[in-house]
Amino acid sequence: MSIELPLDHEAIKELLPHRYPFLLVDRITEYEAGTFLKGYKNVSGNEEFFNGHFPGKAIMPGVLITEALAQVSAVLGFLTSGNRPQDGYLYLFAGIDNVRFKRQVVPGDQLVLESKLISERRGIYKFETKATVDGKVCCSAEILCAERKA
Repeated sequence: MSIELPLDHEAIKELLPHRYPFLLVDRITEYEAGTFLKGYKNVSGNEEFFNGHFPGKAIMPGVLITEALAQVSAVLGFLTSGNRPQDGYLYLFAGIDNVRFKRQVVPGDQLVLESKLISERRGIYKFETKATVDGKVCCSAEILCAERKA
């Protein structure tokens, strides 16, 4: 499938069912059909989760970094399969392996999110992912998503 890049916030909402405050992808900047996708999230000090994580030392929670990686992986999956949320399809987080956190993500960072499709069998997709800030790895993980008709 051919797409016109970059995909902005509104185009991403066509591909993901997530909405504020849980849509964690701002833009898709690179796409190689069926193999690779890259996007980013601008991390703002106004994010609600910073109110409690942590007062006086704002750090983006690791589970939200991995969720952002799962979301770019779902975009890659939707673009690869051609299915869409508006047709009743969802990508469900099915597993995560080999997660590593290397540095903190703080307000003002641009979190660059990359996903590479490793395999697909019977609607189960495996992705190799990484999140970086200023070219330095913050998080890497292998993510499994299940494409299902809702």
